[in-house]
Amino acid sequence: MFTTGQWIFAALFFVTFVIAAYYAYGKDKALHQKVYKGSYKILIAFLLFITILFVIKIVTKH
Repeated sequence: MFTTGQWIFAALFFVTFVIAAYYAYGKDKALHQKVYKGSYKILIAFLLFITILFVIKIVTKH
């Protein structure tokens, strides 16, 4: 399905992307801690909401 060259390119692209993202996040780490303080609560609420929707779907399906 994929050639060896395509796999090599994908692996190098992925490694480069991860390094670049880590570097970019590292530069802005102090700013993120200041601006996005408490944002994990929003993430937890969102995941809880999605879970509740799945539970309602499963319960009403039967």
